[in-house]
Amino acid sequence: MKHDGLYPVGTEGVTDGRWALLDYGDFVVHVFLDSVREFYDFDRLWSAAPEIPLPIEPE
Repeated sequence: MKHDGLYPVGTEGVTDGRWALLDYGDFVVHVFLDSVREFYDFDRLWSAAPEIPLPIEPE
């Protein structure tokens, strides 16, 4: 996103490297280590939420 000139309005946890939160205003991105994701079990927590596929172009 930085390549396209899009920068988060806020970030947390980036320096710790276990769980990073990137706030882009209209949406928030969470990036986890596998162990952190398993511990908090977010897939179960958000299991009723609809999945929205994102079109990703191959580089």
